[in-house]
Amino acid sequence: MSNTTSSSSGKVPMGQKIAFGLGMLANQMFPAALGIFTVVLVEQLGFSGLLLGLTYFIPKFYDALFDLIMGYVSDNTKSKWGRRRQYVLAGAIILGISFALMWQLYAENGVTYNFWYFLVISLIFYSGLTIFSIPYVAMGYEMSDDFHERTNIMATSQLIGQLAWVVAPWFWVIMADKSLFPSGDVAVRTLAVYVAIGCAILAAIPAFFIPSKSTLNEDYSPIDLKGILGSFGEIKEGLKASIEIKPFRKICIATFLIFNAFQTTAAFSYFIIKYYLFKGNEDGFGLWPTLFGCVGAIITTVVVIPIVARMSKTMGKKKAFLLSQGISVIGYILLFVLFVPGKPYLFLFALPFFSFGIGSLFTLMMSMTSDVIDIDELNTGKRREGSLGAIYWWMVKFGTAVAGLLSGLILSLVAFQSNAATQTDETMFWLRIFFVGVPILGTLSAIWVMRNYDIDEAKARAVRDLLDKRKGKTSAQSSAYLPGKLVSLLKNGSLNTAIDNELNTQSASEINTLHSEVLNAGIHGLCFSPYTEIQKAGDSISSDQIKRRLDIIAPYTKWIRTFSCTEGNELIPNLAKQNGLKTIVGAWISDDKARNDKEIENLIQLANAGSVDIAVVGNEVLHRNEISEQELIIYIKRVKEALPNIQVGYVDAYYQFLDRPNLISNCDLLLVNFYPFWEGASIDYTTSYLQNMMEVTQNVAQGKKIIISETGWPSKGEKVERAIPSEINAKKYFISSQKWAKNNTIDLFHFSSFDESWKSTQEGEVGTSWGLWDKNENLK
Repeated sequence: MSNTTSSSSGKVPMGQKIAFGLGMLANQMFPAALGIFTVVLVEQLGFSGLLLGLTYFIPKFYDALFDLIMGYVSDNTKSKWGRRRQYVLAGAIILGISFALMWQLYAENGVTYNFWYFLVISLIFYSGLTIFSIPYVAMGYEMSDDFHERTNIMATSQLIGQLAWVVAPWFWVIMADKSLFPSGDVAVRTLAVYVAIGCAILAAIPAFFIPSKSTLNEDYSPIDLKGILGSFGEIKEGLKASIEIKPFRKICIATFLIFNAFQTTAAFSYFIIKYYLFKGNEDGFGLWPTLFGCVGAIITTVVVIPIVARMSKTMGKKKAFLLSQGISVIGYILLFVLFVPGKPYLFLFALPFFSFGIGSLFTLMMSMTSDVIDIDELNTGKRREGSLGAIYWWMVKFGTAVAGLLSGLILSLVAFQSNAATQTDETMFWLRIFFVGVPILGTLSAIWVMRNYDIDEAKARAVRDLLDKRKGKTSAQSSAYLPGKLVSLLKNGSLNTAIDNELNTQSASEINTLHSEVLNAGIHGLCFSPYTEIQKAGDSISSDQIKRRLDIIAPYTKWIRTFSCTEGNELIPNLAKQNGLKTIVGAWISDDKARNDKEIENLIQLANAGSVDIAVVGNEVLHRNEISEQELIIYIKRVKEALPNIQVGYVDAYYQFLDRPNLISNCDLLLVNFYPFWEGASIDYTTSYLQNMMEVTQNVAQGKKIIISETGWPSKGEKVERAIPSEINAKKYFISSQKWAKNNTIDLFHFSSFDESWKSTQEGEVGTSWGLWDKNENLK
């Protein structure tokens, strides 16, 4: 059973937001300056469209691949400084040095030499960018767990980061001023040094001013050479798990389409202004490319980002995204119309609309990614800001690499001539078509992708509730479950409570004796825990360990319940039968359709072999929100058709059945999890909670039998509201729940047989201590 509660934290001091924003300023200034300085490669150094494309594609493709490794390294770093800060500082230093060196190019060295020099230093620069940016972005994802505060953090960082696009376009003016520099390449060699020093300082600020906790005592994977080489399997699994989260997949695809369509043609604005609006005449031309970038950035900073942040709060992130991108399409159309030779000022009227595209993109998408990281943690038990951030930015950077290559190819396709005084009318017509057409196509495609994005505020908060309860946090403001939770019934006055007086009068010694008596008298059922200390869910289990554990519990129970029919779990039912036990056998259902098919096939085979008394299709898959109710019902019907003589049901928390009459009608019986502990109930009221849970469930059960498929109490770990884990409370609960079930002739399966250490990654310490026997198979 997953533990759940609400988040009560989330607000971030403005100083930390500003520190993060200054890092974003560096993160955006480097590429902003690079994009402007790149014009020199064509105009002064003679790079062809193909060479220009290669200088984009090769380093950025390498950068995208390195991102995945850096995400793993950052997530698994054990240090007194935490997981991120040291890398942010190191990356800032590498970025500063390499950026300054990268632009020390001289025309007299020739195109070939300059190309290879620039390419090699670019690889070093992009290494530094990855070392800096992946941990830096992960810092932002970690700063808050509040749905709206995440947007505020990203909005603040984008507001500050946009200053890069206000400042950088003025480099064109400086580069064109012959009184300052005789040529553009000379200007770039000097400006690059100033940019490098300033941005390196800005990039280092988050490392000093954003706090982090020591991770020295965390149980992380090794990041030595052997560990990194061995991590590729984990990276692959992380990629698979992340991409299988549909909302994250949509975010990545939409960002890829919008940003990289924009990147493909962004540099064309300079050429359109110079060769279309001014016909190659440099008199009076130099200011207008600057105004295009600078005015657009100012509008984005002052108007667009505040409006988008407000839209996100009032209409939700998805609607804010769709509306913003729709406005940007209008802006692109206006740009095509308002690029009028001799009237350059007209394009300024298009910029407020145009700016909504990129201005809203990262403000919303980075906030949405923070929400998805919560879902990933809920699914995997791991907090992987670095890895998911790396996957997200891998999509961006890989797309940018492709965009750079396409930029060069488009310039070649339209017959653009490097170092030419003018361009043909046909060249400029097609360049303008590509300039607006590619981004419009990308934006419309992204809108289509995001139309069914389904993480709204309610779902995001529900996920945070689940995560916080798993970690043992509490909140007085919200319930741990979805509507139907017993605490909400209590507040409405409909929960009947009575103190379990009998046990409150017993000493610890008497409770120990009662516990032994109840266990030795025999219980109805136990949830079987197969995994040993060195194993985790997903590992293959052997028949020897199954036999050993079955031999331990068989004298005390009539039934066992299993959770899976693969990875060795399919051996349990037959071995249980050999021990004289009856079985509830579960097929594990998730969003992995191939595994689902295998689980169901094995369940049917086991049932046909006589090893299954009750068949279960799925365990808490609706609670985990991995498949829809209708998909689950299809699986249930499939098993029922194959096994007409065996009762078939589904296991989940009781509240998942309250509003699902169709699910109930398709089950032969209800297998329901009751957890007063996760309700935050005091040990003094647990029998009343059980009684009320049963009554609530009976009201919707359509007259079908109800089996309590899980209930229990942990012997140690984090408390949940008034529910306190302890050995004495675990024994009290075992005694009272067994007595209550027997008095009411209810079939009850205690959770669980053995402690399982692997659950610490999902539920914290409290998740490891639900067994009647400890992890070493000793009776507690």
